[in-house]
Amino acid sequence: MSPAADYGQDPYREWLRTRLSQELGLHGAEAAIQGAVQRRGWPALRALGPRDVVAVLQDVYSGLRQTIGDTRADAWLQGTTVDLADYAQSVPVPAQPTPGPLAPEPTPAPLRWGRRAHDLPLLLARANAEIAGRSLAAVRADATLLGLAGTAEWDLQAALAEVRRWETEEMLSSLRADQSRVEVADAVAAAVAQAEWLRMHVRELQTEERGGHNVGVQLAHAHLTLTQLDAFLEAFLPLVDADDADLPLSSPQARLDREFFSLEVPLNPAVLRARHALKLAQWRAEAEPSAEPAVVVAQQALEAAETEARAQLEATLQSARTAQAKFAPLWQQVGALEERLKVLGQRGGDPLSRARVRLEWRQARAAARVQAHLLEQATRLLEALVDGSDLPRQLSI
Repeated sequence: MSPAADYGQDPYREWLRTRLSQELGLHGAEAAIQGAVQRRGWPALRALGPRDVVAVLQDVYSGLRQTIGDTRADAWLQGTTVDLADYAQSVPVPAQPTPGPLAPEPTPAPLRWGRRAHDLPLLLARANAEIAGRSLAAVRADATLLGLAGTAEWDLQAALAEVRRWETEEMLSSLRADQSRVEVADAVAAAVAQAEWLRMHVRELQTEERGGHNVGVQLAHAHLTLTQLDAFLEAFLPLVDADDADLPLSSPQARLDREFFSLEVPLNPAVLRARHALKLAQWRAEAEPSAEPAVVVAQQALEAAETEARAQLEATLQSARTAQAKFAPLWQQVGALEERLKVLGQRGGDPLSRARVRLEWRQARAAARVQAHLLEQATRLLEALVDGSDLPRQLSI
């Protein structure tokens, strides 16, 4: 019998109800779950999975912040998330088998794989997930293989996680493309501001040269730089939408405690695949004791996969922390320069000074946006497995 069967057909709902009743009481726990289901339009009878639990926990967390304060609410959410990650190591996500024969009829025409090479892994992952779903249906329908049902459930969960992994890669690829477009627009806007300042600076140097000052080297360098900028703008200015450089730049805030993302490790595709291999080895060892050494090997492989998943999680968190730390002073610099531009405009500052401050503002803004984008990429990747759109932060970029 599979571990999920020990908890009924909806083990994660039962776990969530038990856990929430400690804080809200049984009636309050049930109300919180039903409220989350209704708000998100989930089918009433659909079994919950760990990602659904994360969404409900976020709802409860928001309410607890109002009643018991941020510190206690954070501690509750942190501890509950860690416990959920532990639970996910032993209970597979409830999944419905895929109807249809295990080996579908061959198609008369070749499959259309798409034009892009990175389409292939996602299509392959989806095909594998469909096969795993049909295998689960076949196992459940065969009384002689019923003991393999739990293993088949882990196989399906691993296959679905692999689909999610490649869907995440596709999402990140699209996100990076959108971000790159804006970053190039920022670079072009900064180059326009620099060219504007340089033209004024050249005129100022020319005036000084006519007055007998020795500024020949400075003037030559300014001319060279302006020539390079004009060449850059001639090539890139037609390629960008100038309005992209004026898109709002917000201050992103992210909670990056490792404990809040504990579910990343047990739901990592490689960890799920290793856990499936262990369950399969254990099933074989029950019928054939000589296969016992394979269980030890599979257990070691699972531990190695978990270690690698934790390292990946920490690397992503560290990337996000670094981007957040670099963003903070840049955000302050942007604000200070905006205020300085406002003051210069009110007091009638000279055009060269205003152009110089505008250039510094464009450069600081472009640098800040790069760090904000890096932080968004990291947080979107962190959320990809747990699918907690606001757990445990709100990010606006």
